[in-house]
Amino acid sequence: MAAVGLPAEQPEEGTPSTPTHAAGGVTWRAVALSLAVVAISAPAIFWGEVVWHKGTLFWSSGMPVPWPLTVLFVLTAVTSIPAFRRLRLTRPELLTVYSVVLVVTPLFGTYVLFYLLSQVPTFYYLGRSQPLWETTFLNLIPSWWGPSSFAAVEGFYLGHTSVPWSEWALPLAAWSSFMISLYVANICFLSLLQKQWIRHERLTFPLAQIPLETVGDGTSGNRSASLPVSKAFWVGLVVAAAVGFLSQLSQRVPAMPSFTMQITLMGSQPVGPVAALGQVELWLYPWLISLAYMLPKDLLFSVWSLWLVRLGLCAMAIRQGVQLTSADQWWTYDEFPAPFSQATGAVVGLSIWALWTARRHLSRALRIAFSRPSGEDRDEPLPYRWALVGFAVCAVWMILFLVFSGCRPMVGVAYVALLLGLYLAYARLQAEAPFEVFFWWFNDIAAVSMGMRNMRPAETLTIYMMNWAGASFPSRIFSACSLNTLTSFKIADANGTDLRRLTYLLIAAFLIALAMGMFVTLTGIHHHGFLMTTAGQGDYYTGWAGWALRDAGYSTFYDITSGAPRYVGGALYMAAGAVICVFLGLMRLRFLWWPLHPIGYVLSNSIPQAVGTFPFFIAWALKTLVTRYGGLRLYRQTIPLAIGLIVGDLLNSSIWSIVALATRGAV
Repeated sequence: MAAVGLPAEQPEEGTPSTPTHAAGGVTWRAVALSLAVVAISAPAIFWGEVVWHKGTLFWSSGMPVPWPLTVLFVLTAVTSIPAFRRLRLTRPELLTVYSVVLVVTPLFGTYVLFYLLSQVPTFYYLGRSQPLWETTFLNLIPSWWGPSSFAAVEGFYLGHTSVPWSEWALPLAAWSSFMISLYVANICFLSLLQKQWIRHERLTFPLAQIPLETVGDGTSGNRSASLPVSKAFWVGLVVAAAVGFLSQLSQRVPAMPSFTMQITLMGSQPVGPVAALGQVELWLYPWLISLAYMLPKDLLFSVWSLWLVRLGLCAMAIRQGVQLTSADQWWTYDEFPAPFSQATGAVVGLSIWALWTARRHLSRALRIAFSRPSGEDRDEPLPYRWALVGFAVCAVWMILFLVFSGCRPMVGVAYVALLLGLYLAYARLQAEAPFEVFFWWFNDIAAVSMGMRNMRPAETLTIYMMNWAGASFPSRIFSACSLNTLTSFKIADANGTDLRRLTYLLIAAFLIALAMGMFVTLTGIHHHGFLMTTAGQGDYYTGWAGWALRDAGYSTFYDITSGAPRYVGGALYMAAGAVICVFLGLMRLRFLWWPLHPIGYVLSNSIPQAVGTFPFFIAWALKTLVTRYGGLRLYRQTIPLAIGLIVGDLLNSSIWSIVALATRGAV
C-alpha cells in the first residue's frame, strides 16, 4: 500500500535512498562565501531591476532562478580548474552557498523591499493632488509605518539627497519585525512538515534536482566538486544557451533576423465563443518544456486537459451572453466560470489537503515536542519544541502588529491564519510543479469574503499595505519564505548536509540580507529618486511598482468611501475550488488509477494558455513516448539532457543581466 500522499507516478519519479546527514556542507568558508555573494547581489539586483529597468532577469519567482544557479555553476567551474584545486570546495559547500543565495536574494530588487518601503512615501506624495485622501485614510497611517515629513517624502521621490535615518529608524524596525516573524514562522512550519514531504511522500522537487545535477562530487567525497560529466547535459546546455543567446540578440540588434521562442498561432478573435481562446501562442522555451518534462505524467495530463475544460467553460459563458473576454483575462470575481476565484479557493484547499495527508506525521511531531527530550528529532531542521514555540510566538506577533495597525483582533487572526496557510500551500504546490501561479491578492480575498464596506477604514488601509506579503504575484516573499527554504531542505537532505546547521545559517543570512537590502534600497532611492528616469526609459510609473502603488492609493480611497459589499458568488466559486481540490486529492489517495491531480487543477485555472497548454502537452507527449518505448531507464538517461537545457537557458539569462549591468542598462 502506498504511503499517504504518495504521487501516483512514484516508481518513475523515485529518488535514491536518503543519505546520513553530515556537517561538512556548513563550513566557515561556505558561510563567508555565501555572505560575500549576497553582498554583491544586493546592489547588482537593485541597480539591474530598479535603476536600469531590466525586468526580472536576475530573479524570477516560482520558476528556475538564473542568478543562484549561475553562482553555483561558476564556482563549480572555478573549483574544477587544476590551479584552484587547493581551494577544495566540496559539493556540500557549494550547495550550501546556492541555498543561501536562493533564499535571501528574493528580498532585493523591485518586488519586496523596494515595494514595501515605497508605500507610505507614495501615499503622502500622491495625496498632495488628492485632498480627500487626507481625511479619508492618510490620517490613519501610523507614524511608525514610514516617514511623513515634507522633506522626507520630497527627498524620497526626487532624490539627490541623503537618507533621513532618524525618520526611518522606527519604520524599519517595525517592518523588519514583521518580515522576520513571517520568515521564522514559515521555517518553523516547514521544519515540522519537511520530513513528511521529502522522505515519506517523496515529492519530486524539480527545482532541487537542477542544482543537484549541476555539481558533481568528483571521485571521492573528500575531493573538490566538479562539473557534470554527462554528455547529454552538455549537449542540452550548449543548445539552450545558443538558442537563447540568438533570441536575446535578435531583440537588441535590429539588423539580425527575428529569432523568437514565442510563436503566435492565432490572433484574438473579436466575436463568438472562439474569443475565449484569446491570442493563441506557442511557447518553445527550452527551460519551460524541460521543466515540465521532469513532472509526473498525471500532473502534466491534468494541466493541459483541465485547461481545455476551463477554455470550454469560458466559451460556454460567452455563448450565453457574457461580455467577450479570453480565458486568460477573466478577471471578474463571480462571473461564470470565475477561474481565478476557483484557483484561489483551490490553493486554500491545497493547504487543507496537505495538512490532512500529514496528520500522522504532525501528531508524532507534537508527541515528541511535548515529551521529554529523546533525540528523535535530532535530524530535523529545528527541534520540534523550538519549532512549535517559534511558530506560535511569530504568529502572535504578526497578529499584534495588525492590531496595533488598527485591525480588530479577529481580523488579525483570520489574516495571519490565511497568510500562513497560503504560504504552506505555495510551498507544497511548488515542490511538485514549480511554475508561477496566480491567485487573488489579499485585498481581493477580503473584498469577496467580507465586503470592503463592512471593514473598518484602518483595516482596509492595512490590508492594502500588506500586499507586499499577501500578493502571490509578482511578490517574491512567497518564494523566500516557503518554496526556496523547502528546496534548500531537500537539497541538504539529498546531499547529506546537516539540516540544523543549515537552518541556523539561513536564518542568520536572512537577517543580514534584510539589513543589507534595506540599506541598499533606501540609499539607492534617495540618490536617484523614486521618479527616476534613464535614457529611453521614461517615467518609472510605467513600471509595475509605480502602477501598483498608485493603484493601491486610489483603491484604498474607493474602498473606504464606497467599497463594494460581499461577493457571494465569488465566495461560492472559491469554496467550490477548495472542495474540488480536496476531492481530487482524496481520489488520488483512494484510487491509484485516478488521472487528475489537484495541483494540475490549480495550475490550469491560474497560468496563461501559452504556458498551460502547449508546453505541458509537448512534455506529456514526449514523456509518454519515452517511457512507453524506452522504459524508466531511458527516461532517466534523458533527465541530464533536460537539466542541461534548463541550465543553458538560465546561464544565458544571467549573461544578459551582467551585460546590462556592465553597460548601465544600455543593452
